[in-house]
Amino acid sequence: MTEENLKDAAADAGAVPVNEPVENLRSGASASSAGVEAEQVARLAASALWGKKAEDVVALDFTTLSDVCDYFVIATGLNNRQVDALIDEVEEKIGEQLGEHPLSIEGRDERQWILMDYGSVLVHVFTPEARDYYRLEKLWADAPRLALDLD
Repeated sequence: MTEENLKDAAADAGAVPVNEPVENLRSGASASSAGVEAEQVARLAASALWGKKAEDVVALDFTTLSDVCDYFVIATGLNNRQVDALIDEVEEKIGEQLGEHPLSIEGRDERQWILMDYGSVLVHVFTPEARDYYRLEKLWADAPRLALDLD
C-alpha cells in the first residue's frame, strides 16, 4: 500500500492529520444524547458547587483546545467530608434539573480528588492539598475560563 493509499484510507475512516489544529475540527461545545448542551451542564455543576460552599470554583473551556471534553469544572472542598458532599450535590442538581447522570465517578473512596465524568464535562473536586499538588489550572493555563455568575 502506498503512502497516498494510506492517507486515503485514514481519511475515509475519519482520521485527521496530526498537524491539523483542533479549532478547525470543532465548532463548539457538544450536546448530550438527550440534547443537553455541555455548557449548561458545566454552569449548573459550578452553581451547585458554589451553593454548597465550595471554594475557588472555575470552569475551563476546552471547546477549541481538545476533542476529549468541552469543559472542566474545578472546585475545592475544605475537607474530605465536604468533597464528598459537593459531589452528591452536583449529581443531585444535574440529575433533577437536566436529567443527566455521570458516566462514572472516580476517587470516591479516597475523597482527595473526585472526578465526575459527564462525557463532555468533567467535574473535579479536590481537597486543598490535592488541588495545590495537581494544579490543573496551571497545566491547562491556555484554556479560557468560562465566565460564571456565582454571586
